[in-house]
Amino acid sequence: MTLIYAAGPQAFARIEDGGMSVSLENTGARAISTDPSDPDIVYVGTDDDGVFKSSDGGSNFDRLSGSFHPRITSLAVSPVDGAVYAGTEPSSLFASRDGGDSWRELEGLKNLPSAPTWSFPPRPWTSHVRAIALSHTDPSLIVAGIELGGIVRSADSGETWQDQRPGAVADCHSLATHPEASNTVFEAGGTGFAESGDFGESWRQSTDGLEMRYAWGLAVSPEDPERIYISAASGPMRAHGEGFTDAAIYERRSGAWTPILEHLREFPYALATDSSGSLYAGFGDGGIHVKENGSWREVARIPGGLDAMVVT
Repeated sequence: MTLIYAAGPQAFARIEDGGMSVSLENTGARAISTDPSDPDIVYVGTDDDGVFKSSDGGSNFDRLSGSFHPRITSLAVSPVDGAVYAGTEPSSLFASRDGGDSWRELEGLKNLPSAPTWSFPPRPWTSHVRAIALSHTDPSLIVAGIELGGIVRSADSGETWQDQRPGAVADCHSLATHPEASNTVFEAGGTGFAESGDFGESWRQSTDGLEMRYAWGLAVSPEDPERIYISAASGPMRAHGEGFTDAAIYERRSGAWTPILEHLREFPYALATDSSGSLYAGFGDGGIHVKENGSWREVARIPGGLDAMVVT
């Protein structure tokens, strides 16, 4: 049975078996991560209220005590040692090794030479950690994507960092990994798609067939790490500008991208796959759709729009 967690400006939603329950109303929920060892453990990051945690699949939440930062822009839980990482705005990265009870800032991130140049265009005085990728085999490997500041990498659990990695998309929007391709990291960003075969050390961009290159949502098939999905528009105004949207969802097989859903009037901010390989798309208007047997259908609609989604 597929379980969907979705978050947006007005609510967090748990969707299962055709039913939906809503919580964390008006917290500005924008980031979600589950514990890979227990999908009932859910972390939700918000715009101004820090991190909330549920141990019962989103039925009940507790705001983590001693809030370390109000504005959480990304979350990830290590599949190796269970460490929890939270990215923030302004750009910082925090880690918890006790399930969120206490947090420590990984200050080396802010000391990188490029840090003073990081700038998010709508709010040029700041930037944020948009995405975090963690290794399936080595708990010391971390890749972080800065919007807008590039891809940075740590090989020692965040104590020290390698600055902007060559070949990556500088305007990072999403990162993804796959357990069967332990050295690979995928990125969707403002100029397209990039991938790394050495867990973020070096990157190469892949845009063959990708007519729209302002990429955002990113998902990988559980059955095949070479089968990748991204959502994209022709530019930021076409993605985010009210009344201007023209977007598509692409699939990559054999190295080339092919559109599988085009001329979208709402932007797909989140993509995810379930254990059977079905593809889910979460749209800016709150609609969640699934592609099954070649056709799409709406499975839920969360109030107030959608920013993030996890499918387990």
